[in-house]
Amino acid sequence: MNKFQLKLQLWVVLPALAAVLISLIILGISLYRLRLEEKAKPALVPHRNVAYNIKLDSLEISYSKVGNNQNLSDILSPYIEASMIDKIAKETGDVFDVRKMHSGNTFARLTAKDSTHRTLYFIYEINSIDFVVYDFRDSLRVYLDKKNVRVALKTASGSISGSLWNTFEKLDLDINLALDLSEIFAWTVDFYGLQNEDAFKVIFEEMYVDGRMIGIDRVLSASFRTGGREYYAFLLEDKGKKAYFDENGQSLQRSFLKAPLRFSRISSRFSRSRMHPILRIARPHFGVDYAAPHGTPVEALGEGRVTEAGWKGGYGRFIAIRHNSVYSSSYAHLSGYAKNIRPGSHVNQGQVIGFVGSSGLATGPHLDFRVYKNGSPVDPLHLESPPCEPVPASSMPQYKALMARWKPQLDKIKL
Repeated sequence: MNKFQLKLQLWVVLPALAAVLISLIILGISLYRLRLEEKAKPALVPHRNVAYNIKLDSLEISYSKVGNNQNLSDILSPYIEASMIDKIAKETGDVFDVRKMHSGNTFARLTAKDSTHRTLYFIYEINSIDFVVYDFRDSLRVYLDKKNVRVALKTASGSISGSLWNTFEKLDLDINLALDLSEIFAWTVDFYGLQNEDAFKVIFEEMYVDGRMIGIDRVLSASFRTGGREYYAFLLEDKGKKAYFDENGQSLQRSFLKAPLRFSRISSRFSRSRMHPILRIARPHFGVDYAAPHGTPVEALGEGRVTEAGWKGGYGRFIAIRHNSVYSSSYAHLSGYAKNIRPGSHVNQGQVIGFVGSSGLATGPHLDFRVYKNGSPVDPLHLESPPCEPVPASSMPQYKALMARWKPQLDKIKL
């Protein structure tokens, strides 16, 4: 075969190959678009017998999610008359206000399993458990309901590595459980002073809906080993109240929190002489600086009354609280104040009063936190706080039974 014949064959074959390649590309794009369209369609689930406590024998159900800036009218207008949608908005707000629908939340449409495919129910999920049902079968009926929740008993344990937050991430544990533990032991464990090899054990309940874990229900008992001491906590539910007590029946709650914000870093401690980072002179620092991201919520150390809330020179945005006749506390360099925080306001322990910032003389976002006893500054990290009321005598038999059940189980958990 000479060169001329080879070139001639190539001129014939190449266009054919190019046409085949283009056809394959077009086919691939078409199949990809088809898959996208199928994904965009509401998912049909015809094989389940019950959903939202409604029997599906003669119904089909499809699920979707509320889109950005989408409202009830946008969702229902293709299926329901405008007069009915208007009736829902105007007459059923006492059951659920449709203006509170959130983008990303799930909704479902239950239709007749016949040629009409008439919409018989519309369900909007308020959260993982609660939902509202719009029943269109006869006249409009609207009611709230709950999904069936299964509670499972779980245990977790671990040795501290870096911080409680880091430890939970490394162990792949629900970070909400870390928050629960930090609240339970907030008055007895210094979470900013944890050391490696400090350890925790916890018995708790997880909630499951439709086979999916949706969160932590309750921490039933826990222990925390730090500073060479083991701290215990047992949940007592009595007369509608929930509280945690130690193995001696003493309350774990104190009149003061250990710290006014969570999961931050101590950047400067209480000192009689510290080099000021801006003024560059040695001066006393009668407080603790907590470095934290801008906007981190700041909580009141304890119950009390706000005596100052405003700009205070180098302290920037500043709050002072009088807790009782002996103790007071202050919070400086804030970026802003929580709602209704002003001189004379009453605050509760743990109430958010402001947000971390860098106002005044500050090199970066942090909280300058100070505590005063009889007007004199004291080190917040060494503040002794008296406990609240112990287990009532009438509830002690119940509490001892709880301890007898949970303490041996806690002690058996391996780290």
